[in-house]
Amino acid sequence: MQLHFENENAFLVLTFIFNYICLMTGAKETFPLDMADDSVDDMYFGCSKKMETKVNNTFFEKELKTNFSDIWRKAQTCADRPTNNKLLTRNHRQAICVYTSSHNNFYQSFNSAVRTQRNAYGTSFPYHSLHFWLTDAVQILNKEKECLTTYRRTNLALKGKVGQLIRLGNFASTSKLPNLTHFGQKTCFKIRTCLGAYLEKLPALKDQEQEVLVPPYELFKITEKDTTGKKIYDCETVYSLQYAGVHSNLNCYAAKNNILDK
Repeated sequence: MQLHFENENAFLVLTFIFNYICLMTGAKETFPLDMADDSVDDMYFGCSKKMETKVNNTFFEKELKTNFSDIWRKAQTCADRPTNNKLLTRNHRQAICVYTSSHNNFYQSFNSAVRTQRNAYGTSFPYHSLHFWLTDAVQILNKEKECLTTYRRTNLALKGKVGQLIRLGNFASTSKLPNLTHFGQKTCFKIRTCLGAYLEKLPALKDQEQEVLVPPYELFKITEKDTTGKKIYDCETVYSLQYAGVHSNLNCYAAKNNILDK
């Protein structure tokens, strides 16, 4: 059945009523778990040194002329903390501090760009430097590809099927702790990650949340879906994710291509 409206006002009124009913009845949008095909998922395999040069000579200077410079500057004190890992440069440490900072909820803007701006990568994507340093830091911190069991909570309604292959599609903050309920209780994950890295005392909150950062190119298989509330305390739906390899559509794309300003 098709509905036709003689004027725009009638349509707007009906739309408002529908949205109000949805709000009052608790109806919420459900988001699919999928392969996150629009993700900026470069893993720099085979081109790390070349990308480091391009970041230092091209991207970083350009990106410091944007609002990114403020959040980068505010992370300096955090980055001054000593670390036993001599392979991590100051830029690696500062990138972790930027990502884990709560300043202006920057991590949300960053992850939104990482999850959706595949077509802008290499040109107008605003965070080439941060993406590279975070990825490189994760790979350094888990050089041996040690597998860890971690947990992730969200207030979003997410939907997937057992047996499905998925990616989280952005840099995903997970924790060794299952009970960080302030992050959400709608959809939770028990994750077996082999590419994620334990950040130890490097985050802005040090080791308070025992954070393990999962990169956007890590592939997972949904092995279980639980709605009993028993799998993880107070979670409506819990998905168990098992490491299933890597999937990188953009590997070395920015490092190997001539970048044109846009």
